[in-house]
Amino acid sequence: MPSYKAPLEDIRFILNEVIDAPALAALPGYEEATADNIDTIVEAAAQIAEELLFPLNQSGDKEGCAFDNGNVKTPAGFKDAYQTFREGGWTGLSCKTEYGGQGLPILLNCVLDEIFSSANMSFGMYPGLSHGAYNAIEKHASDEFKKTYLPKLTDGTWTGTMCLTEPQCGTDLGLIRTKAEPHADGSYKVTGTKIFISAGEHDLSENIIHLVLARLPDAPEGIKGISLFVVPKFMPADMSRNNVVCGSIEHKMGIKGSATCVMNFDNATGWLVGKPNKGMSAMFTMMNEARMAVGLQGLGLAEVAYQNAVIYAKERLQMRSLTGAKFPDKPADPIIVHPDVRRNLLTMRALTEGCRALAYWVGRELDVETKTQDETKRAEAADFVALMIPIIKSFLTDAGFDVANLAVQVYGGHGYIRDNGVEQYVRDARITQIYEGANGIQALDLVGRKMAEDYGRLMRRFFHPVAAFLAAEKDNGALAEFLPYFMSAFGKLQMASLTVATRGFGNPDEAGAAASDYLRLFALVAVGFMWLKMAKVAASKLSVAGDRAPFYEAKIKTARFYFGRILPQVNALNLAILSGAKPVMDFPAEAF
Repeated sequence: MPSYKAPLEDIRFILNEVIDAPALAALPGYEEATADNIDTIVEAAAQIAEELLFPLNQSGDKEGCAFDNGNVKTPAGFKDAYQTFREGGWTGLSCKTEYGGQGLPILLNCVLDEIFSSANMSFGMYPGLSHGAYNAIEKHASDEFKKTYLPKLTDGTWTGTMCLTEPQCGTDLGLIRTKAEPHADGSYKVTGTKIFISAGEHDLSENIIHLVLARLPDAPEGIKGISLFVVPKFMPADMSRNNVVCGSIEHKMGIKGSATCVMNFDNATGWLVGKPNKGMSAMFTMMNEARMAVGLQGLGLAEVAYQNAVIYAKERLQMRSLTGAKFPDKPADPIIVHPDVRRNLLTMRALTEGCRALAYWVGRELDVETKTQDETKRAEAADFVALMIPIIKSFLTDAGFDVANLAVQVYGGHGYIRDNGVEQYVRDARITQIYEGANGIQALDLVGRKMAEDYGRLMRRFFHPVAAFLAAEKDNGALAEFLPYFMSAFGKLQMASLTVATRGFGNPDEAGAAASDYLRLFALVAVGFMWLKMAKVAASKLSVAGDRAPFYEAKIKTARFYFGRILPQVNALNLAILSGAKPVMDFPAEAF
C-alpha cells in the first residue's frame, strides 16, 4: 500500500527562505497572509489530504465513475469527502471576500494544488475546475452574473467546467461548431456537443455551471468568431433542469475517479459572458490558471511517487553493495545502497524539489500581478507569468510522468502491480502532458508568441534577474562549484534563443522543429536557477542550523546532483536545436 505525507518542511523552505512569500502580506488585501497564518492553513490542508483524500485514491481508481442514463456517480466516499472539503472552506481560499471567499494569495492555492494532487488527483479535479469558472466569471461577466454565480462557486455548493473541445477539434478551437442563437429576453439557445469535459457531470454538488465556447449566427470564421457562454445544469432562478445532458463518460487510462464527459447541449439556455466574439480572451482567463494547476498536478504526482520509491528502496533487500556489505546482519542490503537506484532517486528528488521552487516563484508573481499598485511591477510580473506558464505546464508534467516512471523502476516488478500503488501515478500523470494544451502546443506558444512579443520583452523578465543574480554572487564561495555549470547552461540558453528566433523569422518550421527541445532547455536552466538560490540559502544557514543542518546539507548535495547529472542535458538539447528543421521536415509524408 502506498503512503503520503505532505512535505511541509520543504514547502516552508521555499515559501519562507527562498521566495519570501511572507512579503506578500504587504500587498493590499493580503494583510492576513502572514507566515504564521499561511503555515497554519498549509498544515490543515496536509491533514485533509493525508486523512480524507489519500485513503480514497486507490479505491477511487479501482471503482471509477459510473454512468447511468445521463447521470454520473463518483466513487464511494467522494461525495462525503467533498462535503467535508467544502464545509471546511477549501473551495474558496483565494476567492474574493465579497463573494464569501477568504481572499488569500494565489500562491497558497498553488501549494494546496500540489498537496491535493499528491493525495488524490482525481478528487482535486472537481474543485479545481470550479476555480477556473469562478475566475472567468469574476473577470468578464456582469455584476448581476457575479452575484448569481460567484457565491455558490466560492462555497462549493455549485461546481464549474470548461467546455471547449469538440469531436472534430481539440486545440484548434477555430473549428468549433457549437451554436448560440440569441433570444429576445437576452438569453441564448446553445446547441452542440463537447467532449473530454472534466467534471461535466457528477453527484457532488447541487448545480454544475458550464462555461461553453460557441458561435453566434453572424460570427466571423475562426477563433475571431468565438463567444463564451455560461450554461447551468439547473436554472438559478428556480433550479429547473436545463437542456444539458451527459451523453457518456470516457473509460480512461488514469484519473478514473474524475468523470470525463461527453456533454450534449440541445437548445440549452445560456448567457453571454463578456463581449460577442471575444470568448477566447475570456477563456484564456480559465486556461492560463488551468495550465498552472496542471503543472502542479505533475509536481504533486512526482512528490508522492518519490516518497514511496524512497520507502521501498530502504526496505527492499537485494544483493550486496558493490563496495561490500553495508548491512551484514541482514541476508542482503537494501537496494538504496546501489548506485543506479540512488541515481533514480536523486533524479526524482532533484526534479521534484526544483520544480516546486520554480512553480512557487511563478505563483508568487501571479499575486504581485494581481495585487500590486505599482504599475511597473504589475507589468513586469504579468510578463514573467506569461513567459513561464507554458514552461510550468509542460516541464512539470513531463517531470511528473518521468518521476512516476522512475518510481516503478525502483520498485521493479512490484511497481508494475496495482496493489503497490505506484503504477497509478504513471497512469494519472500521463494525461497532464496532454490536456489544457498538449506539451508540444505549449512549446509552440513559447517560441511562437512569448519569445517574439515586443522584440523579446517577456524573455528579459527571466534573463535580467538571472544575470543580476550571477553578477551579485560571482564571488560567493558557497556557489563556486555550481556557478560554472550554470553559467555554461545559461549561455547555451541565450545561444539557443538567438538561433530559434533568427531561424524562425525566416522559416516558421525552424522554430516549430526546435520548440520542444528549446522549452526543455529553458526549463532546465530555470530549475537550475532555483537550485542556485536554494543552495545559496542552505549554505548561509548551515553554521547556525543546529538540528536542521542535515536538511540544509541535503539541499546542497541535491543541488550538486542536479548541476552534475541533470543540467548538462542542455548541451545535447542545444545541439539538437542547432541541427535545424531539415532532419524533421525533409522527410516525405508518404515515407512514414
